[in-house]
Amino acid sequence: MTDHDLQTTDQRPRADRPKRRTFTLAYKLRIVEEYDSAPAGEKGALLRREGLYDSSVQLWRKQRESGELSASSAAKPTTKKKTPEQAELEQLRKEKARLERANTRMAKKLQQTEAAMEVLGKAHALLEMVSESADSENS
Repeated sequence: MTDHDLQTTDQRPRADRPKRRTFTLAYKLRIVEEYDSAPAGEKGALLRREGLYDSSVQLWRKQRESGELSASSAAKPTTKKKTPEQAELEQLRKEKARLERANTRMAKKLQQTEAAMEVLGKAHALLEMVSESADSENS
């Protein structure tokens, strides 16, 4: 994302950016069938008309041949419902990761504070030595 993308008033990416297209199973099967049945000179015209690339049709053909593009694969649910236990476990994992990041951040801050305290202690000792030597010279 560039700075230009973020130069809107609410600092979100531009809304006019193209969206990724998704194709239905029926559309993919129809296009593969049309492409395979088209004469050699007509295949490019089909791709231009549909706004597709040859690689997409080749991928869909492989998926059809392997059985991924079939009516039975369309009936399979793509998202799996989480049980309450799984949802709670996922929430606990997220919380654990957040706490580990906070712990790492605080450990680094503690190290810096200890180093600063050590430097301050040495500076204090040096000032006491200078003060004692100045007092002994004045007496």
